Amino acid sequence: HGKDGYSRTLFLSLPPPLLSCLPPLQLETSPVFQSFSFSLSPTDINECETLLEACKGEMKCFNHYGGYLCLPRSASVIPAPDPPSQPGTNLESTAREPFNPCPLGYEPQGDSCVDVNECERDEHDCQPSQQCINIPGAFICQCPEGYRKIGTECIDIDECRYRYCQHRCVNVPGSFSCQCEPGFQLAGNNRSCIDVNECDMGAPCQQRCYNTYGTFLCRCDLGYELGPDGFACNDIDECSYSSYLCQFQCVNEPGKFSCQCPEGYQLLGTRLCQDINECETGEHQCTEGQTCVNIYGASQCVDTNRCQSPYVQVSDNRCVCPVTKPACRDLPFSIVQRYMSITSERSVPSDIFQIQATSVYPGAYNTFRIRSGDHDGDFYIRQINNISAMLVLARAVTGPQEYTLDLEMVSVNPLLSYQTSSALRLSVYVGPYAF
Repeated sequence: HGKDGYSRTLFLSLPPPLLSCLPPLQLETSPVFQSFSFSLSPTDINECETLLEACKGEMKCFNHYGGYLCLPRSASVIPAPDPPSQPGTNLESTAREPFNPCPLGYEPQGDSCVDVNECERDEHDCQPSQQCINIPGAFICQCPEGYRKIGTECIDIDECRYRYCQHRCVNVPGSFSCQCEPGFQLAGNNRSCIDVNECDMGAPCQQRCYNTYGTFLCRCDLGYELGPDGFACNDIDECSYSSYLCQFQCVNEPGKFSCQCPEGYQLLGTRLCQDINECETGEHQCTEGQTCVNIYGASQCVDTNRCQSPYVQVSDNRCVCPVTKPACRDLPFSIVQRYMSITSERSVPSDIFQIQATSVYPGAYNTFRIRSGDHDGDFYIRQINNISAMLVLARAVTGPQEYTLDLEMVSVNPLLSYQTSSALRLSVYVGPYAF
């Protein structure tokens, strides 16, 4: 047994007289020479267990028969089988083997020497995991693909150390495999990684998907916003962001919003509300003896003849109180009917109606006043000149409500000692909204 841990076979050749000195061996003699062999089967020492820090650093200790190896921790080893245990010393006689004049690994055949195929004759010492390959005069033991031979053992080749893979490499005994990062897939060469178009492979985007290198992005249509998960699209409630989107009422809808107007109004454009003139569209219930008056959000049917005694009707909207009637002495000579509509919460002071004298007499002096109907002082008269004045809204009013104001013009002629008056009966309808 040598220092390297391997057993040795010793062949001795002695002359015949010397063999007589060894009777216990009981060797047979030959006229040419005598040979014998013996082999010892020692017990292998596991240096990985007996030596303190046999391998240092990141190296791992692998024991093998007659020694040990320090290899990377990722290495895989196909261990050689232990030698057969044979107690004691075996003495094998080879005295009867014929003389071989050929070189080692050859045998005589006729007058020539031919190669011995140790692999076919099973006369080799290759491990079960190794392949025996015959060569002239000898044989070699070849490790499986992905392994390299160190001593008598096959050590796994860590292909990942050679950067065979574009992304990730996974070493396995005798081989390796390449893996790609998320968003990539292996190319046909099983080493390179190519981008995956997740949008064509069922990406979980609810609405729109955009492929990017190694990943993808989800986007939403107008009126939606991307949810916290990055995939779902949630409707944006535009109405909650501002109260000025619509003049009257904002209605949220999936992906959009719309504006609505109250009854009696119609949408002007996308957000404003416009009054519907029911008197023009015919959407009123006025009879033949009535006149349709359009107001904000609705219409009013008024009697064509609204003259009250002692007044008599002289035209569609004019009543006259004859001077021949005693009851007309303190009343305006004529009353003209007019109608108008204003919006709620109008800014004040606000000019809403102008009064204009239709007849002007030389030397006459005219004054204007509110004769009746303004119980709360919501209006006042601002005279412009001798023949006209302006009705002014003094306080903001809220509808729906109706005022009936008698606006009187008093004419005084000092030269003729003459005084007369006329009135304009103005019906003011206040709409329910500020539009």
